[in-house]
Amino acid sequence: MNKTFAVAKWEFLEKIKTKAFVISMIITPIIIIAFTVLPTLLSTQEETSTKVIGIIEATNTYFPLIKERTAAAKLENNLPRYVLINLNDPGKTNKELLSKADKEMFNNKLNSCLFIQNALTDSVSLQLRSKNTVNFRDIRFFEQTFNKIRIGLELQSAGIDTSLMSYIESNIDITPIKISKEGKESESDFLIVFFSSFVFIILLMMMILSSGGMLIRSLLEEKSNRLIEILVSSCTPQQLLTGKILGLSALGLFQMAIWSLIGVALVGSATVPVTVFEHLPLMLLYFLAGFIFYTALFVGFGSIVTTEQEAQQLTGYISMILILPIVFAVTAIQNPNSTIIHALSYFPLTTPSIMLLRLNVSPVPFYEIITTLGILIISILITIYLTAKIFRIGILSYGKRPSLKELANWFREK
Repeated sequence: MNKTFAVAKWEFLEKIKTKAFVISMIITPIIIIAFTVLPTLLSTQEETSTKVIGIIEATNTYFPLIKERTAAAKLENNLPRYVLINLNDPGKTNKELLSKADKEMFNNKLNSCLFIQNALTDSVSLQLRSKNTVNFRDIRFFEQTFNKIRIGLELQSAGIDTSLMSYIESNIDITPIKISKEGKESESDFLIVFFSSFVFIILLMMMILSSGGMLIRSLLEEKSNRLIEILVSSCTPQQLLTGKILGLSALGLFQMAIWSLIGVALVGSATVPVTVFEHLPLMLLYFLAGFIFYTALFVGFGSIVTTEQEAQQLTGYISMILILPIVFAVTAIQNPNSTIIHALSYFPLTTPSIMLLRLNVSPVPFYEIITTLGILIISILITIYLTAKIFRIGILSYGKRPSLKELANWFREK
């Protein structure tokens, strides 16, 4: 046992001093924050310059009404959000007017052009043209403005009091509330739930890949310089295997502790809502169990690779498995009780990631938590047992990678 802990200590200290580990420990949370928090901040950032919008509409009915409503739209610096220019010319066709508007956009005289076709008919259509991808805020603003004016004109032509428009235009927004079994209520935001769950899965994936990659490279190095033979002469392959898994698990715990402190700091600064960490103990349990499970896989497969290229191929295959839960992230959030999500919850390779998603989305029955954790723990023990059979022979095997038949023979050996 002392030799096992000695190997674990050596593995931990060797890996924690590497530049790759230090960089991943610091850079990973920065990347995650950049991919989750920054897009939200940028999407809510107000524009600072006025946009010039040209309007083409043959009947000239909508332009003054749109201009009137647009006058109330202001930027934070109190400048008008939009300046409208009437591009209508009775002597020219729509094609000619659109061609002229397009040229003015490329000459930077216009930001966009709103083309209203068949304005006073049931087949009316809208186009918001721009040389760049059209801002969704502009699309929404002019859609809402046009539709409200159109409804007002229809009410007016039907002899209905247009003062009803203020009532028609008033929208009541739904506030999504998530309730707990204990009767607690909290606001539920789809994007917050999605990104918070997404963050944990990405962290787990990056942690597994970075630590697993370091492990495989170290095994290759130890095999190439024959250091592995010295290690095996000092302890049994089982002790070496267990020590490496314990050392990497301790490394994972250390990373988790650092990242948890960063998470607490973000909660304290209100950058991340506290509800994200509501099930943190359970999430950390799945996180750690998943890390140990994949570490055992890396140790086993890493002991049979003989070249850097084989190691990269192996990492690529495991990456595809780790990415699988991300594909089902939206499905899991929108329909956490679907059959496929439940099935993936009980599949060891996807259990950690899918359960991280489900815990954030909806109440998970206690029996499911116990069952999935039990399956994961049993899978870890079986994987370590099988890995030990591969490891004791694979670490001393050189040359070509063993075939499936040879691996089967290794499993049968006592």
